Formats: sequence, C-alpha cells, structure tokens
Amino acid sequence: MKTKITVALTGLNNTDNPGPGVPVIRGIRESEIFDPRIIGLAYENLEPAIYMHRVVDKTYQVPYPSEGSGVLVNRILEIHKKDPIDVLVPNYDAELYAFMRSSEILEQAGIKTFIPTLEQFEERHKANLPEFGKKYDLLVPFSKSITGTDEIKKLADEFDYPLMVKGKFYDAYLAYNEEQVRMHYNKITAKWGLPVIIQEFIKGTEVNVVALGDGKGNTIGAVPMRKQYITDKGKAWSGITLDDPNMLELTRRILEKTKWRGGMELELVKSHKNELYIIEINPRIPAWVYLAVGAGQNLPEAMVKLALGMEVKPYETYEVGKMFIRYSYDLITDLKEFEKLSTLGEL
Repeated sequence: MKTKITVALTGLNNTDNPGPGVPVIRGIRESEIFDPRIIGLAYENLEPAIYMHRVVDKTYQVPYPSEGSGVLVNRILEIHKKDPIDVLVPNYDAELYAFMRSSEILEQAGIKTFIPTLEQFEERHKANLPEFGKKYDLLVPFSKSITGTDEIKKLADEFDYPLMVKGKFYDAYLAYNEEQVRMHYNKITAKWGLPVIIQEFIKGTEVNVVALGDGKGNTIGAVPMRKQYITDKGKAWSGITLDDPNMLELTRRILEKTKWRGGMELELVKSHKNELYIIEINPRIPAWVYLAVGAGQNLPEAMVKLALGMEVKPYETYEVGKMFIRYSYDLITDLKEFEKLSTLGEL
C-alpha cells in the first residue's frame, strides 16, 4: 500500500521558458511508494499547471520572493495551517534564499525540504564561479561582475569578443561588440538587477547533467544529456541522454567535494580538446528532469524520500539514447477558475 503524502511545489509555469514544476510533479506521481496529493504554489494566475487538474490537486497564490522572505514564508505557513504540507519543493533559484534562511522555521512547523545550504548556494553563484573553480580544481571560463555601464568599455582589455552577458539568476546572451553588451546589460538589469556577469565564451558543444546529492558527498543519481533543439531563449526543447563517463565523473566529484544537498544542474561546454568547462551550476532540478525519469532515474521521487529522511539507494544505471521532445498544448479552462484564483488566492 502506498504512503499518502502532500507535496507543495513552485515552478508551475510551462511555457516556452518552462519551470521545473510539472516534470517534477510527473516524477512524484509515478512513484512506486507514494500516493501524493499535489499543492501548486503559483506566483502568477496564468501559470498553466494551475489549470491542469490531473497534475495539480489544489493551487494557492503566493507572493513573489522580492516582496520579502518573511512575507513568502508566512504565506506558506498560513497555507500549511489549513492544508498541511509534508514536503515543500522550491523550483526557482530566486526563491531559494527565502526557504534556505527559513529552513528551521519550516522544519519546526513540520514542513520538510531538501535544498542546498546557504553556503553551497552562494559559492556556486555565477559571480563566484571563478573562485569555485579554483577551490575545487575545475575548468571554469574567466568571468567578472560589473555594476555600471562605465565598465563596459573596459571589457575589451580583459575579454575577447564574442563574450557572454548573464543575469545573476537567469538569462544569458552572446554579445559580439560593446553595443550588444550594453543592450543586454540594460535588459538584464531591468529584469534581475545587479550585478551582471560577463563570461568568457567557450566554443564547443553544450551539454548538461541533472544530478541529486544526499548532502553527505554521495551521488544519488546523475543523467547527462545533449540538447537537440534549443529555443531562442536558450532552453532545451529536445534532448538525448548520453553515455559519457567523463561528465558523470565530473558530476560525482563536484557533489562529493561540496557535499551538495538536493538537486543540481550542471551546464557544461565540451571544447574541441574534449575538455569540460563548467558554465553554470544551477542549484535545483531543471525543467528537463523528466528525461531522467524516462531513462530510469526518478530523481524527484528520490528527493522527496531524502526530505522525509528515508533511505535512498543510489541509481547505478540509466538508459542511453532516450530522448525528450517538448510540445505545445492548448489547455481549455473556464474564466470562473481564473476569477476564483484572482479573488480568493486559491483554486
């Protein structure tokens, strides 16, 4: 008999720049040991998963993290009082600060999480990636943070064009000249604020790894993939699992040295010399995680088990050559549902 649990998740956006919520939910629903009730936590009332009633059982609207960590956490606790939550799974980088800082408060209330520590989150940050590379002896492109447009002219002294212009949480653009850097800088600061990260462009093949660490240095699971089709926002619309021992060894080394706790995505570039450069380390499960589930590693289920303190055996294999292909789907709903969420804050 399966164990009944209630899991609350964010990341319900499922557009051309999808959040990880829906694929994480799919993995949890396919669990062999859990009978989950899914609570969706929505930041906006047009996030598609809100209205996917076979995916999400109940939705509550929550305030943006930018309104303050306390405001967001208090809303979660308010929901918990009327609709008890067993496990909370945050799926966005920007909200992790609030939940990491409030992990003890959530734990005392009976809400389990399995997320990185504040120290782990900070040291892999885009702005700190060069120091991270030096500390753990990893190949990382040269990068620096800038906080003003006056610094853009000086970039040519340290970088060759093209170069990457990145936001502190999301967005990355390739710039071929100073004018393009300025354009991307303005776009990123308007959306994500400062600093903006300038990174050396490494020519090669983009590859990724989704992984789960147990917080003690062990790798519970890891699946590498190559993007087959990339959208204009740089998101994988199709991908295929790879047989690449070097990518897996690099992932295990990082999880072991950092004692990483929770989900992780490594964004890598394999150079023409077959060297693996770490471009980004995302501190949560990525939106393409269902490929790992389909290849034999149900990482969302394993993360919930870790959050509940259950024993989890590491995955040892996965299927190579498994592909995912995203598709668009017209979801029909009723205006009354939209109005109910907008006025009452729940659906």
